[in-house]
Amino acid sequence: MGWISLMALATALAMDAFAVAVASGLALNPMRRRQVFRLAFHFGLFQALMPVLGWAAGSALYRFIAAFDHWVAFGLLAFVGGRMFLGALDRSGTKIARRDPTRGWDLVVLSVATSIDALAVGLSLAMIGSAILVPALIIGLVAAAFTAAGMLLGRRIGTLWGKRVEAAGGLILIAIGLRILIEHLSG
Repeated sequence: MGWISLMALATALAMDAFAVAVASGLALNPMRRRQVFRLAFHFGLFQALMPVLGWAAGSALYRFIAAFDHWVAFGLLAFVGGRMFLGALDRSGTKIARRDPTRGWDLVVLSVATSIDALAVGLSLAMIGSAILVPALIIGLVAAAFTAAGMLLGRRIGTLWGKRVEAAGGLILIAIGLRILIEHLSG
C-alpha cells in the first residue's frame, strides 16, 4: 500500500473519531489537557489495535463480524449520544454531575465504537496480503491527532454556544451511529 493510499485510509478512519471528539469537547467544561490526551491516546490506540486484531483474525472471521459490526457501532454511539442529549435537556435546576467522556466506560465505549471500521480494514488488509504494522501505526497516529484537534474545536464551539451545543453533540453521536448503520445496510 502506497503512502498516499495509507494516509487517505487513515484520514477516512479518523473522521468518526474526529466527530466524536468534537462532541466530547462540547460536553467538557472546563476541558483539561489530560482529558484531551486521554481521549486522543485511547482513540489512537484503539484505531491502531483494531486493524491488527482484524488482520490477525483473517478472512475466516470476517463473515461473522460483518453481519453485526454496524449494529454494535450504532448501539454504542446512540447510547452515549442519547445520554449526552438528555443531560443537556435537563431543566430541573439541579446540578447534574456530568459524565466525563474521557474516563471509565464512556471512554471504552467511544473507543470501541469509533474503531470498529478499523477492524474491518485490518481484515481487508489480511485478505490482500498486506503488511499491518506500519498501516496500524499510521492509522493510530492520525486518529490521535484528529481526536485532539476535534476536542479543541468542540471546546471552542461549546464556549460560544453553551448547553445547546452539548445537546447537538449528543445528536451528532447518534447521527454518526446512524450513518454507519445506513452505510452498511445499503451495501
